[in-house]
Amino acid sequence: MLTTEDFDFDLPEELIAQTPLEKRDSSRLLILDRETGQIEDKHFEEIIEELAPGDALVMNDTRVLPARLYGEKPETGGHLEVLLLNNTQGDEWETLIKPARRAKVGTQIVFGDGRLRAEVKKELEHGGRIVEFSYEGIFLENLESLGEMPLPPYIKERLEDPERYQTVYAKENGSAAAPTAGLHFTPELLEKIAAKGVKLVYLTLHVGLGTFRPVSVDNIAEHQMHSEFYRLTEEAAAQLNEVRANGGKIIAVGTTSIRTLETIGTKFNGEIKADSGWTDIFITPGYEFKIVQAFSTNFHLPKSTLVMLVSAFAGREKTLAAYHHAIEERYRFFSFGDAMFVK
Repeated sequence: MLTTEDFDFDLPEELIAQTPLEKRDSSRLLILDRETGQIEDKHFEEIIEELAPGDALVMNDTRVLPARLYGEKPETGGHLEVLLLNNTQGDEWETLIKPARRAKVGTQIVFGDGRLRAEVKKELEHGGRIVEFSYEGIFLENLESLGEMPLPPYIKERLEDPERYQTVYAKENGSAAAPTAGLHFTPELLEKIAAKGVKLVYLTLHVGLGTFRPVSVDNIAEHQMHSEFYRLTEEAAAQLNEVRANGGKIIAVGTTSIRTLETIGTKFNGEIKADSGWTDIFITPGYEFKIVQAFSTNFHLPKSTLVMLVSAFAGREKTLAAYHHAIEERYRFFSFGDAMFVK
């Protein structure tokens, strides 16, 4: 039985990157060969050397919503912070509200000049709230003007340019957090990769804040993953099947792309088909990968589900050895940090 402690390591706090590098693809890249355990230190722009003509590079094109809103109760002037988690139906959203005790069912909240308002409709078991928004104009435009980017809790610095917490190919609005492995790509690097004959394929998984939720049980088999919405289009599925048929590799960018592809592979017995729905797949050592053959990812939190996923692909010992190497070599960790490529 694997426990949460089996995925622990000591991470010096100063290695948690607080701000993005000036140039996206100048971050470092650790290459891990999962067969031999061999480690190489490179720079991210050299990822192109790991990709061959005929391969597919699969990226998550979700876009982070400016999902943190600050409002007040009109009758008392009391301040409330509202974090949008996901759109449940129509103008109703699942949210986290601070302080929760002030957000009873029926509570009215006003944002900005009153063009955007909300009413608490339901209290949820985990402390969340379902709220229904009313607004003038277009909801997303109100959100863009009033909302803030919900940066992860371990980033204390203010982000000067909110676009740096979006990938350059972000398109589909809906995430509460960025698919951070994709933050390293520039349009120029993607052009070079495509010119090499690598297919650029996009899917969508809307990242929830549950991605930052710590594993609170000892036996990892008892951990319940949060659900996230995913979509793979007919066009993307056809591209991936063509790559597969011609002997190319399917290479994922980030754990969100991996989870989407493996959800589909699990559902369709290893086949790739267009699909959409909600996934709570939890990939841990012992899992047999059905679609993904290599991937890039950032360096993750100790004892997190993301370290467990990397360990499922590369083996726990090799993964932790790579992490210890990264710490010794002073790699930068988490959302704005450096990357690793596991093959």
